[in-house]
Amino acid sequence: MLRLPAFVVVSPETVDGAVMALARPGARVLAGGTDLLPNLKHRLDLPPVLVSLSRVRGLDHVTVDRAAGLLRIGAGVRLSTLSAHPEVTARFPSLAHAAGIVASPLLRNMGTIGGNVHLDTRCRYVNQTEFWRGAIGGCLKSGGTVCHVVPGGQSCVAAMSSDCVPVLTTLEARVALSGPAGEREVAIADYYDTDGISHVKKDPQELCTEVRVPLPAGPWRTGYRKWTVRGSIDFPLVSIALRFDLDGDTVRARIRRAVVCLGVLAARPKLLRTDPLKGRPLADPDVRRLLGEICEKQGKPLDNVPYEAAYRRKVLPVHARRALDDLLVAG
Repeated sequence: MLRLPAFVVVSPETVDGAVMALARPGARVLAGGTDLLPNLKHRLDLPPVLVSLSRVRGLDHVTVDRAAGLLRIGAGVRLSTLSAHPEVTARFPSLAHAAGIVASPLLRNMGTIGGNVHLDTRCRYVNQTEFWRGAIGGCLKSGGTVCHVVPGGQSCVAAMSSDCVPVLTTLEARVALSGPAGEREVAIADYYDTDGISHVKKDPQELCTEVRVPLPAGPWRTGYRKWTVRGSIDFPLVSIALRFDLDGDTVRARIRRAVVCLGVLAARPKLLRTDPLKGRPLADPDVRRLLGEICEKQGKPLDNVPYEAAYRRKVLPVHARRALDDLLVAG
């Protein structure tokens, strides 16, 4: 049995109180705990203080702000709530789908969108027991001095396996942060670094309070697909988020802009160059072929999660084409 280490739990009731609590050395945020607590059992982190958000008011809203042209999603909104919310399913089906296939129903009932945005990076050499890691001498992310994925590498290449982040990247979402200096907003596409040890560009005392998604300004289609070994529980091994801005709302509509984002390659999602898709009818068979080629050419997995990198690269175009097929069938 894996046991939790000793820690103190602080339960503030306001955002300001949470920010103050995060000033304590080594403090970590605890929301749903579906990622943090297993990591603590594996001794991947030993925070002396956990700042629970369970009593913080105002983090569980989903609101359409028409004046600002935004869908405002409180960081404390449960993934199960997000996946079934009528405003999300109607306006952002790819986000609703991504949130609705994270892990399992029990974990979605606990996990939050804020937690999914801040999901820690994973690696086949890190997410093991402390005993297992000790047997190989650790790694850059876990008390060692070598990277077992990239021998001689000086930077951790653990991968971010969030389902929602690639989708939010295609939707040009922004993250609202509250800290000692007040509130600031960061585009989610700029929120992540390539360092798997510290992949979020956030001060430790800042708290994510909201995810803000611009409302669509015209016809578009969005989709998301991931590949996992099992149908539930597992983290994705590759993932693809799609967004096509169209010049009309018919089956002959042409692509004005295509945004494709791949996940589980590295510590940040990867936006692809999609110029060959522009101007083509969405239902054109060449779009399907070109999309697969773009994903295979530009997606370069590493051996940082289970299954060989070469196999995962071959899987990418398959699931990209299936994601497009799903999108076309949905209408």
